[in-house]
Amino acid sequence: MSLVNPLDSLERQNEKLLKIAEALMRRVEYGTAPSGAAYAQFERAALLEKRVRERTLELERTLELLHQSNSQLAQAHHDTEAARRNLADAIETVSEGFALFDPGDRLVLCNARFCRDFRDTVHDLRPGLPFADYVERISRSRRLVLPEGVSAAGWAEQRLRRHQDRSVMFNVRHTVDRWLQVSEHRTGNGGTVVVQTDVTDIIRLERQERLKLRDKQTRMIRATLDHLDQGVCIFDETARLVAWNLRIGALLGLPVRRLHLGASFAALLARLDEEFTFARGEERAGFARWAAASGPRDPIRVEVMRRDGTVLRIFGSDMPDGGFLFSCTDVTAERESARKLTELNEILEQRVMERTLELEDALSAAERANASKSRFVAAASHDLLQPLSAAKLFLSSLADRCADPREASVLAKAESAICSAEQIIDALLDISRLESDGLRFDIRPVALSDILRPLRDEMEVLAARKGLVLRMVDSSLTVSTDPAFLRRILQNLMANAIRYTDRGRVLVGVRRHGGAARIEVHDTGPGIAAEDQSAIFEEFRRLDPRASRNDGLGLGLAIVERACIRLGHPLGLRSEPGRGSCFMVSVGLAGAVAPVRQAAPGPARPAGLAQAGLIVLLVENEPQLRRAISVLVESWGVNVIEAGDAAAALDLLDDLDLTPDALLLDHQLGSGLSGTALFEEISARLGRLPCAILSADRSSALRDTCAALAVELLPKPLDRHRLGQFLDAAARRMAAE
Repeated sequence: MSLVNPLDSLERQNEKLLKIAEALMRRVEYGTAPSGAAYAQFERAALLEKRVRERTLELERTLELLHQSNSQLAQAHHDTEAARRNLADAIETVSEGFALFDPGDRLVLCNARFCRDFRDTVHDLRPGLPFADYVERISRSRRLVLPEGVSAAGWAEQRLRRHQDRSVMFNVRHTVDRWLQVSEHRTGNGGTVVVQTDVTDIIRLERQERLKLRDKQTRMIRATLDHLDQGVCIFDETARLVAWNLRIGALLGLPVRRLHLGASFAALLARLDEEFTFARGEERAGFARWAAASGPRDPIRVEVMRRDGTVLRIFGSDMPDGGFLFSCTDVTAERESARKLTELNEILEQRVMERTLELEDALSAAERANASKSRFVAAASHDLLQPLSAAKLFLSSLADRCADPREASVLAKAESAICSAEQIIDALLDISRLESDGLRFDIRPVALSDILRPLRDEMEVLAARKGLVLRMVDSSLTVSTDPAFLRRILQNLMANAIRYTDRGRVLVGVRRHGGAARIEVHDTGPGIAAEDQSAIFEEFRRLDPRASRNDGLGLGLAIVERACIRLGHPLGLRSEPGRGSCFMVSVGLAGAVAPVRQAAPGPARPAGLAQAGLIVLLVENEPQLRRAISVLVESWGVNVIEAGDAAAALDLLDDLDLTPDALLLDHQLGSGLSGTALFEEISARLGRLPCAILSADRSSALRDTCAALAVELLPKPLDRHRLGQFLDAAARRMAAE
């Protein structure tokens, strides 16, 4: 039970509490209770007074906060009402109809212009109206002009489907020729803002502009049709004439009374039957069926010819509204030109055929001449090599017996001259072979060291004669190529570098470049200007005017270029005048192969050494070369049995009834058996003997045949060193047996 009534005011409660405190104090001071109890009551009264005072302060603070909250709430309510009034005033001042729906699609507020033109159904617009009810009432309005074929329910359904989009804009037509543009936009909290704008003036203006544009386009179309060189007529969906130009009348020969608005297509087609015949394309019936078709039409093209020979081309095309259009063009001159062009083409074709036959005859003659030239060069080279080989062997045999230094010098010069002639013939033969379509290469894996080391031994002598330093960096790479032609390429490049370098050095090395080995030949010669770097690969072209015939005919680089092209080895050149040159040949890498040891060429064999006492059968159809070989090998102590052809050789062996120790057989014996066939015949009679085939034929077929027979091939002109090595091997074989 409380000492004070809570319903009393604070002032009344304080007054009561003060009286209670006074009574308690008096009771404590004048009471009959013991002094200890009186003091305890006093303490309780003091504590009670303190608590009453604290409670009073708390109540005062609470009342103060309550007064502040009430004041703020009143101010907020005032501000909200002011904002609502301002918003209502603002949307009322907007010239468009405005409505706001909350996230639940219920109307929050709208202005007086919203749905003003549809008040017959939306007179009760008020907050809380569902959006679906608003749309349903609009759809039933008598003032709404629905699209053709759309019912009120269908329009409402479409409207609600559009409402699902975030942004919507469309036009609505009013019965009094007014237009509203309705746009919807979503708010940040998911509500919807609907704005209705009167666009009647804009649509009416667009309509006027469209009518003006249509009139302007009509005048432009008319002017365009009248200025066309083609005749044009346009028919509507009922095949009635709606537009035409004057040119169509002139082309079809139609009088003015025939061309009038509404004229039928059938009447114009009848005119075509009277004056024209169909030349190309559709006939009259197909033409009429095309015009009478009700569905979409494909374009149609026909040609008609008038009685006076005029040819007209008519093109028909479908129109979007179901009508069709015809254009008529005079193509008489074009057809006449085409006829003349056809006649001219026939004449030209005849001339081309005649010229083609002439060119074919000329090409055949050129091919025959080229083949004859190649055969002539090969035959001439072979025939020239025979006496040169004989002369070279005669000189070699004389050099072995000559003791006078002056005569030895003369013999050396003569041998050098013969070697130069031999090199020129070899170059001509190489050119002839590289131009031949029947050339076949022996492509196989080759160790570069097997090619570079012999060339180093050969070229060091030439470099030393000119006081040059030849340095060759050995390589362990293996390439895929024809070893004979690659050796010829590098030999020509190195000889060319030595020939044109007066001082310094020549360096040969190999670099790995991707999947290829790039062989480089560097020199410190005069260099080659950029404008001359293509000319040096031409036949018989030498840039140094001081070079003599002994330096060659300028075929070395021509052979290099053609061989690289046929082998597919890219050839490069880097050079600057005064700074030397670098020729580069790139050859594809192959699998590793074991390098072949090349035996160094031995010296000429004087008489009385290992070959002494050998019996050699020599078969050579050239008497001078046969005699030269005999003189040379007899000077080494070898006994020679000579024969001029295969038959004579076989008869000689039968008559003598002996077995020679070695065979030297020319491959081209003129008649009868070849050298390889003769070897097989002798082997069948006497057993296998050491044999060397002598030939100027450098073809791979002969090399393959000799390799298959395991006989040695000695190319002409004969090299005395290789001949001596062959006889040495034969002598060792005889001694071993």
